[in-house]
Amino acid sequence: MSYLSRYSWYVRRMSRMSPNEIGWRVREQALRRVWARRQVLPGSPVSGPVPGLLPGERRFTAVLPAPPTVPPDARAALVADADRILKGEWETLGITRTDLDAPDWFRDPVTGRRSDPSRYAFAINHRSEDQVGNVKQIWEVSRLQHLTLVACAYYLTGTEMYASFVSSQLDAWWRANPFLSGINWTSGIELGIRLINFVWIRRLLSSWAGVADLFEDNDLFLRQLRWHSEYLATFESRGSSANNHVIAEAAGLLAGSCAFPWFAESPRWRRDSADRLARSLAANTFGSGINRELATDYHGFVFELGIVAVTEAAASGQPVGDETWRLLCSMADCMAALVDSAGRPPRQGDSDEGRVVLLDAPAHNRWPELLSVGSAVFGPLDWWPGTEPGLSSVLLGGIAGPTRPASGRPDRRPACFPDAGIRILRTESSELPEIWVRCDGGPHGFGSIAAHAHADALSVEVRHGGVDILADPGTYCYHGEPEWRSYFRSTLAHNTAGIGGVDQSVSGGPFLWTRHARSAEIEASNKSWTAEHDGYKALRPAASHRRTVRVDETSRAIEITDFIEAKGREFRLAFHFGPEIEVELSGGYAVLTYSSDVIGWMDLPGQLTWTRHRGEIDPILGWYSCGLGAKVSAYTLIGNGKAVPENVFVSRLAFTDGKALQTGVER
Repeated sequence: MSYLSRYSWYVRRMSRMSPNEIGWRVREQALRRVWARRQVLPGSPVSGPVPGLLPGERRFTAVLPAPPTVPPDARAALVADADRILKGEWETLGITRTDLDAPDWFRDPVTGRRSDPSRYAFAINHRSEDQVGNVKQIWEVSRLQHLTLVACAYYLTGTEMYASFVSSQLDAWWRANPFLSGINWTSGIELGIRLINFVWIRRLLSSWAGVADLFEDNDLFLRQLRWHSEYLATFESRGSSANNHVIAEAAGLLAGSCAFPWFAESPRWRRDSADRLARSLAANTFGSGINRELATDYHGFVFELGIVAVTEAAASGQPVGDETWRLLCSMADCMAALVDSAGRPPRQGDSDEGRVVLLDAPAHNRWPELLSVGSAVFGPLDWWPGTEPGLSSVLLGGIAGPTRPASGRPDRRPACFPDAGIRILRTESSELPEIWVRCDGGPHGFGSIAAHAHADALSVEVRHGGVDILADPGTYCYHGEPEWRSYFRSTLAHNTAGIGGVDQSVSGGPFLWTRHARSAEIEASNKSWTAEHDGYKALRPAASHRRTVRVDETSRAIEITDFIEAKGREFRLAFHFGPEIEVELSGGYAVLTYSSDVIGWMDLPGQLTWTRHRGEIDPILGWYSCGLGAKVSAYTLIGNGKAVPENVFVSRLAFTDGKALQTGVER
């Protein structure tokens, strides 16, 4: 990033801050300059007592019982993954690494760049690929979640080599990353997650003979524990940045101060972090239970952060208030309501597949695992999808204690979340594949910057039997490839209408929106939904988009009607298909094939000129990302035209479900 572009970004970023936030950030920058004197350089000897450490014996009391009975497949998958890590093999954000047996904590495997381990953390621009490479790749490994998974393998098997591996790598990380030196001290969310993993690694290694020497009797760990806790207690994400980051910071400090209450400040850290967690969870959650970032993956991430933190508090005998438990229960009920018949959640907004602790072999879709945790902690409702217990649900449920049923839970599966603007339309047949439709008619995102939002107002997702038909293309990247970041969060990349060749909302940077489209639901039922947004009111002349979606269970069809008011302006409709769907375009309709079988067709508005695209890069079009760092080509249909007085455009998607496909006027 050049000096000029970086300066322009700071101007745009400050425009989204309140005066109070600007004042707080000025004070924080001053404190960061003062803290430069406290930096510990790699290799420097650190002597003297650990500040604030209480005298007497240090004990870790929230230990686990003997390994529980877990499904054999889950156990085998976890042990197999641990064995891969011991060989150095692991996938991080789409990159298969072979160096996890002795990782370089500062090298980005994507660009090959290595950041300076001795540079003062707050002097590093982590957004600069020139300085640090792809920072997500570096941070992901330093969350140390791979070591928690290996510690799980020790807990299940008692095999010494797993514990020794974890011990060796923890020692290496602690020595390579002293206080405030290097990229791994630049972001509080990373410290919060890392502190939670320290807790769980200690718990999972409790029966190992060397565990006390690694943790409570180890000055190196005690200093790291002190440094992490003091940092999180001092620097807090606030204002326009108070999204999932502040929740991770509070959750980490709460977990650490409950599990390791070995400092004079531990009671204060525990009280303050519990209060911060409660306030932040409430601020980040709609009344319906949906996370306000409106990025579905972050809903699961925040839920996991909250559950891990409050169960740790319960295990320490310092439980949080009932309202926080109730809020987390409502988040779990929302998760159960949103998933399709295959247990897959919507793909709304950003996703980096963020996890807190790895207590099960990782999967791209973690929601079945999170739902099993919710089931263990709160108890499932009758309408919840079935869940299989895993190590996560068994261990977290055991730490939490008896299930905590909350009052006021829905007695039927909700389909409408009006405060979040989410509507799920679905068929109910037990004999035919489920048709599942997500309609987006809510706020653009959370707070003044809506960091993880996409310009996707009035977009739809459609699935048939859990398979993506009309797909949200996902996220693909956060850093390092700005043109791809721009595409995947653009209006063009979503199943909605674009007017005048511009996005509905105005981007000010990869995690910044300077103007937000506002959507409003007009009318809705279980099988029909109508909404509109104001994202094109700023055009001259002003333009508007209203959309109606109807699901006809009898004909197995979805009708999408777009009303465009644009006074002759150019506009386009985009329909993006899942990577497993083949699309043949013929005039005004498209035939859809899945696994060599024709499964449906789509009638397209005849007023528009339709083109088919796949895997194009100039311009970017026709891509699908199943996870951060990964993308595959997929079909996209684009309809171009102008708004005319007859400004109604009807698209109809129908499924054959074993019926013969007819063509022409009889379709």
